[in-house]
Formats: sequence, C-alpha cells, structure tokens
Amino acid sequence: MPEITYVVPDGSVHVVDVPAGQSVMDGSVRNNLPGIVAECGGSCSCATCHVYLEGEFADLFDEATDEERELLEYAEGAQPTSRLSCQLIVTGSCDGVRVTVAPEA
Repeated sequence: MPEITYVVPDGSVHVVDVPAGQSVMDGSVRNNLPGIVAECGGSCSCATCHVYLEGEFADLFDEATDEERELLEYAEGAQPTSRLSCQLIVTGSCDGVRVTVAPEA
C-alpha cells in the first residue's frame, strides 16, 4: 500500500498508508489529520483540501481539470504547486509522495 507523507499546518509530519484508488484527501480524513477540512466531501466544489504537491511527484497524478484550476485560482495562498487533494488519486506508483497542507485549507 502506498505511503503518503503529509506535512500539516503545525509543521508535524504524518506518514499514512493510502490504498490505491483513494484520494490523498481520503487518506488525510480517514486518519483524522489536521488541516484538510474537505467540506464538499471530495466533489471538487470547494478548496478546503488545498495542498502543495512537490514538483517531483506531479507526474504521478492526472493533470488538474479546468474545474480544479478555477477553484485554485481563488484559493488563498495558491501557488504553482497547488492542487486539491480530492483530485489526487493514489496509484501503486505513488509510494513516497509528499504533500504540504495549505495553512488556509
């Protein structure tokens, strides 16, 4: 099972096993990690699961959809590495992925 590393807003680091087919958001919510609120439950209609995805891992996930890019355009603290964790679907090749939860998520 792929291990995903989450750096949460207080600076603590959590390594979580996330089954392939689940989202990075699911891994955080199911393990009660702080920072990812996920108000919309993963339907890509809010930005409360905003994370920064380190560039070396970007190719492991599908590109952001127009809908996701639009939401991120208005997200507080958005950066070029910003993604919505609900849209980052884990695959077997995602072992070792590291995300930083945006402070305003």
